[in-house]
Amino acid sequence: MIFMKNITEIDCLIRKALQEDDAAHDLSTEYFVGQNRSAKAVLIAKDDGVLCGIDVFKRVFKIVDSKCEIVSKLSDGTIVKKGDKIMEISGKAEPILSAERTALNFIQHLSGIATITNKFVNSLKSAKAKIYDTRKTLPAYRRLAKYAVRCGGGNNHRMNLSSMVIIKDNHMRLIKDLSKEVEVFKKKHKNIPIEIECQTFPQVEKALEAKADLIMLDNMNLKDTKAAIKHIRASSKGSYKPEIEISGGVNDKTLSKFAALDVERISVGMLTHSSKALDMSLEITITKPQ
Repeated sequence: MIFMKNITEIDCLIRKALQEDDAAHDLSTEYFVGQNRSAKAVLIAKDDGVLCGIDVFKRVFKIVDSKCEIVSKLSDGTIVKKGDKIMEISGKAEPILSAERTALNFIQHLSGIATITNKFVNSLKSAKAKIYDTRKTLPAYRRLAKYAVRCGGGNNHRMNLSSMVIIKDNHMRLIKDLSKEVEVFKKKHKNIPIEIECQTFPQVEKALEAKADLIMLDNMNLKDTKAAIKHIRASSKGSYKPEIEISGGVNDKTLSKFAALDVERISVGMLTHSSKALDMSLEITITKPQ
């Protein structure tokens, strides 16, 4: 579970979010509700989707009030329907109300990523390719965002710049001898894969000559993508068989065309940079004096 493995990092993010909202000085609740009430609230799905971020949601309330009680029978990755009750929170009304928006922001954003990922994954059930995310994430949210992608059934591309090599167009402009540089790197770092981004056929040729582990066909039109794939497969001899990734311009309208091609990976930036939050609400059901 990502939450337990990275609790310090996530706690830091939660505390910054609470500080940003100034949850410790909630004027609306402090002056109009006060400290003499207890409450029970229910988190309800307002739309269909894939749930993600339950532990983060709980942790927000526990940081604000460690004595609050939270009950949930659902787990991340669960498919929820509009109207489903996701969890119940009971305790002092003031911290519940003060932490509400921060908690909702986390779980709605992460569930939105899981939901759109799940839609893309389900569209590929009969295809060879698998759906991958990118590094196009909100700053400081990457670990959570990539966890949400996994909850939706997708796969994670590199977590950061040190986890694998991707040589992009700007790198290519500064590299004199690509094949030589790749060969030197592989001798020193045998277990780190190298991917080369290609937008033209000459770049594909350079990637093949350098024996890249993965060849990314980036922002190519469908005709050129098909031709590049055919050439890569024909040029892959012996033990050298690079994986092919399609990237750029992938959305719900173009996915089926790309999925029909002979590739292992389709990376989709919109999973994490343009996902729509899954609508939810936290509704107070019981209030009473302490």
